[in-house]
Amino acid sequence: MTLSLSARAGVMPASPIRKLVPYADQAKARGVHVYHLNIGQPDIETPDVAIKALREFSDKIVSYTHSQGSPLYLEALREFYGREGIALEPWQINVTKGGSEAILFAMIAVLNEGDEILIPEPFYTNYSGFACMAGVKVRPLTTRVEDGFHLPDRETIEACLTPRTRAIMLCNPGNPTGVVYTREEIEMIASIVKKHDLWWIADEVYREFVFEPEPEAYPSVLNIQGLESHVIVVDSVSKRFSMCGARVGCLMSRNKQVMDAVLKMSQARLSAPQIEQYIATFAHRLPPEYMKEMIETYRGRRDVVFQALQQMPGVLAGRPEGAFYTIPRLPVEDTEDFARWLLTDFSRDGETVMVAPAAGFYATPGLGRNEIRIAYVLKEEALSRAMSLLGEAIQTYQSLR
Repeated sequence: MTLSLSARAGVMPASPIRKLVPYADQAKARGVHVYHLNIGQPDIETPDVAIKALREFSDKIVSYTHSQGSPLYLEALREFYGREGIALEPWQINVTKGGSEAILFAMIAVLNEGDEILIPEPFYTNYSGFACMAGVKVRPLTTRVEDGFHLPDRETIEACLTPRTRAIMLCNPGNPTGVVYTREEIEMIASIVKKHDLWWIADEVYREFVFEPEPEAYPSVLNIQGLESHVIVVDSVSKRFSMCGARVGCLMSRNKQVMDAVLKMSQARLSAPQIEQYIATFAHRLPPEYMKEMIETYRGRRDVVFQALQQMPGVLAGRPEGAFYTIPRLPVEDTEDFARWLLTDFSRDGETVMVAPAAGFYATPGLGRNEIRIAYVLKEEALSRAMSLLGEAIQTYQSLR
């Protein structure tokens, strides 16, 4: 008998963000400095209060915590969301191992194998991986750079629904596009969710990362009246507090059945990490000024990237409204080949750039082949240099191809 992997293992997608890492490592081994625009790893320092808490952690045993989350951290989360106008009961929050586990738990809790989830594309590439693990099919709703990646009209969205569509997922503000959905778009989705009795999984990891906020924008879809039983929100400390390596997130819903199911999943994996929850407790107690300063930092970085893209011949890019990403269209037929070439054949003064080819952020075959995702997570001086290199590389690549 011949051993074989599962069908699920065979269709599990590789990450377009990480699969070119070996080429970057080889470039660095040759002495080339690589500006990383491919991954959303902020270079902003983790808050001092979190680092101080880590150094002063004094428990003699690193132990399990409650499966729902440590009581201390759960209370810190309730207070944090309360300050943002999101009132939650203790049972309405479940701490997870990063936002990734929260997304997977949400899908498993409300979707059966073979069900569909409607997601605007391009989307965070790992959604495909989580859907694959859950046995769920992603049904894409295509958005375009020409429209700033905003949603199409209601008729187009409803035409994408099938009898197997059981959920809609939105990341707002959006990774990988930088879109911030308008109040009208949110209300449209709310109406569709209610009309068709769908689940709404909302990725709000970048909730505060809005550069030009609407005066009456929803701070969270948890505050939409009449959808309490439909909405599931996932969140994380990774971007808000520059703690990507902590792997602490949470899932929130006012639907008791959902939270009961998620708790059982949490019990099966025992608990979220004790030390990371402890330091995240202190991060969530930071004053609002912390986030305001961070948003100003990213707004400046956004402007550096957008202005540079506007000056590149043949490049089409919208002005990102939030998060810290953008997807421009390049005058290049195959950006995966281009991204690899940047690491294997291109450098100026011993420097090059790493970007993420955008095809992996789409579910529709063929889309995104002439686009890249840029994460503007470097300081402005480094970003300016990286964008200069990118512009020169595009022209050089075109002349060679």
